[in-house]
Amino acid sequence: MKNWFKNVGPGVLVSAAFIGPGTVTVCTLAGVNFQFALLWALLLSIISCIVLQEMAARLGIVSQAGLSESIRKEIQHPILRGLAITLVLSAIVIGNAAYEAGNITGAVLGITAVLSPLEVQLGSSFSLNIWSVLIGAIAFSLLYIGNYKILERVFIALVALMSISFIITAFLTQPDFSAILEGMFVPKMGTDGILTVIALVGTTVVPYNLFLHASLVSEKWKDASKIKTARKELTAAIILGGIVSMAIVICAAAPNLANVSSAADLAVGLNPLFGEYATWFIAIGLLAAGITSAITAPLASAYVVKGCFGWESGMKSAKFRAVWISILSLGVLFSSLRFSPIEIIRFAQIANGLLLPVIAMFLFWIVNKTSVMGKYKNSLLQNILGTIIIVISIFLGAKSIYSVLQNF
Repeated sequence: MKNWFKNVGPGVLVSAAFIGPGTVTVCTLAGVNFQFALLWALLLSIISCIVLQEMAARLGIVSQAGLSESIRKEIQHPILRGLAITLVLSAIVIGNAAYEAGNITGAVLGITAVLSPLEVQLGSSFSLNIWSVLIGAIAFSLLYIGNYKILERVFIALVALMSISFIITAFLTQPDFSAILEGMFVPKMGTDGILTVIALVGTTVVPYNLFLHASLVSEKWKDASKIKTARKELTAAIILGGIVSMAIVICAAAPNLANVSSAADLAVGLNPLFGEYATWFIAIGLLAAGITSAITAPLASAYVVKGCFGWESGMKSAKFRAVWISILSLGVLFSSLRFSPIEIIRFAQIANGLLLPVIAMFLFWIVNKTSVMGKYKNSLLQNILGTIIIVISIFLGAKSIYSVLQNF
């Protein structure tokens, strides 16, 4: 058991990263609108996430480089390499800057579900949300320490807190377990459910997690013999993350819930049915989800920039810190002033829609290169699963871009 805890880390950060406020909201809406019928989509997304993250982790351990570094080194054609790096920077760095406000706002929603809002009026047009600033300060402190082991421990604690909160709340709703099993293993969708299915898979299989994971495992493990350990750790962590997502769906599928469009509404809606304990558990879970994503998004951005520009320095370097401080500061600013950068978010959504299939194909290509991976290149089964997931990622990316363009 002691050895198992010693090896916990990168996978936990990945699962914490994908269970952000956006995932909580999507899972809440899936439960409210479709009850347990779309749990199979979450099961599919968990399997897809494990397959892709395992490839990223294997690449990170064998090459001792992040994914953006591998792109810079392995794509030889200067124009293609330039296009790939531009796409990565646009999707991950600009995207995370735009989404960071949502991460911080999600954590604030968790706090204000049980505590009073704290705001300072700035003139007649703006008010400053003090909770947003405090969440930003927590994220800043943990990132500024620049100690990977401390980050690991904090994330293990936050993921444990988030898991316990949502899973206990799911049990409080006394769900029908036979209906849950049917929802997981008997696919149902209908025309109304297609967009929710895409959202459930898209919020779990996240491009920036592939970059984050490859960088983190290369920091933690320096020997290819640790691939088996990394595989076990990431599988367990992502399955736990999937169980948490399913628990949120189960909470939201509770009977007699109405006018629920977010996890904060869910906390309020469960109060008269199951008492204030349910409200507290949901609020704590949402707070933990927001904080973890508010930390991992700037961290992933810094690793991406580091790899794209070939910086050799580590987490405590001025350049590395400048990247995550910029992302975090923009998130705090937009969240505390309640300003939503709609055009930036739309651009980021299109860039991410393009990035997911491109990165999935690049990852698939590079983990099949004997010159890079040696005997650790993909097996036949991994190639079959990888091909299926690339097809899924192309569909997801195309649908994401189409949805954004429809809103213009």
